[in-house]
Amino acid sequence: MAKSKSGGGGKNVHVGPHPQGWQVKKEGNDRASAVTPTKKEAVAIGRDAAKKEGSELVIKGEDGRIQDKDSHGHDPRRSKG
Repeated sequence: MAKSKSGGGGKNVHVGPHPQGWQVKKEGNDRASAVTPTKKEAVAIGRDAAKKEGSELVIKGEDGRIQDKDSHGHDPRRSKG
């Protein structure tokens, strides 16, 4: 699977719908690392995981479409010039 585009090298963390609520899943993994009853809880867990990985948090809506992204790695766009 592709490496994180955040520049941190960690696996991106995805928050999205799950039959039992909301899931937190690292990119490339088959299983969710957490399933919560609310999106708010899943986003909090996902944000912590993304910070630890130095990667990007990808938040999806109930329809599975990306709603927001939050980068926690090194941002290569912050360069002189």
